[in-house]
Amino acid sequence: MKKKQTTPSAETSKIPERNLEKELEKNIELNLSVAGHKELIAAAGKALSNTVRIDILNLIKTKPLSLQEISRILQIPLSSTAMHIRCLEDARLIITKNQPGIRGSMRVCTCGFLSLHLEAYDKEIDNNDHSFVYEMPIGNYYRFDISPTCGLAGTDGIIDSFDNPISFYSAERMHAQLLWFNRGFLEYRYPNKINKLLTLYELSFTLEIGSEAPGYRENWPSDITFSINGHEIGVYTSPGDFGMRRGRLTPDIWPMGRSQYGLMTTVSLRQDGGYINGALVNPAITPETAELDAHPYISFEIRAKPDAVNAGGVNIFGEKYGDYPQGICMRIVY
Repeated sequence: MKKKQTTPSAETSKIPERNLEKELEKNIELNLSVAGHKELIAAAGKALSNTVRIDILNLIKTKPLSLQEISRILQIPLSSTAMHIRCLEDARLIITKNQPGIRGSMRVCTCGFLSLHLEAYDKEIDNNDHSFVYEMPIGNYYRFDISPTCGLAGTDGIIDSFDNPISFYSAERMHAQLLWFNRGFLEYRYPNKINKLLTLYELSFTLEIGSEAPGYRENWPSDITFSINGHEIGVYTSPGDFGMRRGRLTPDIWPMGRSQYGLMTTVSLRQDGGYINGALVNPAITPETAELDAHPYISFEIRAKPDAVNAGGVNIFGEKYGDYPQGICMRIVY
């Protein structure tokens, strides 16, 4: 039966227009070789296996709609609509928010991405003996200089005390699964495992990171500067401090109303420059200018500058908080 075309209801017509591109996670990139991506790949596959859910994504890709409006347009029961929406939420393909309506509150749905890319094989990464991965626990930083708001948390809750930089000296910091600070930096040092007999293709660091706001704020941009061996790679603007839903790994002991998860971010150094999330941001920095052979370690620094345009702080998530089961991973690819 041909689906009946309907016009937006008065309820939906009151939904404010939004700058969707600023709210989306934009380009979702998944790789079969990354263990932390397996659950998301499975969830995305399930979400896209039903044509009704594809129709829903097509409806909301440019304009947010309420559950009632989606049900009306697609001529399916409201209960079925809610089930499909939940499946798309689990795959992080849509964003839902409660907004005031004519008759109380209503759930409004927005497409949560611009593109979805699944990579099965990369010859530069997956060839035998062509890569090396070293995972660093987020509490194993080498040095720091930070200012409140700040703190650390583990699977049993807060470590030491809130908003006291002294907490970052605690021996319990090794068990941290979430840490945050408003200004300053953390430096991590990794063993320098670069093989000088091979040609380096890429040195990268991958971590789950977000902004740091009072409580949480979905729209809270923060300029976060990354450096390798003291050489600045570039600035990543985190879109917000996310807390509207619980992080997939965040334990129940960590209450709602606080930071729950971040976005996976990759900082890379290649022969033609520095990259953030696959985009060239600094063509002046190379493996040679970064002096990768100068020390027995490789330094990776995360900094929130006080004079940044968006001075919004930093949250870093470990393997047992947030959405991704990993610390900060260094990868060397030949």
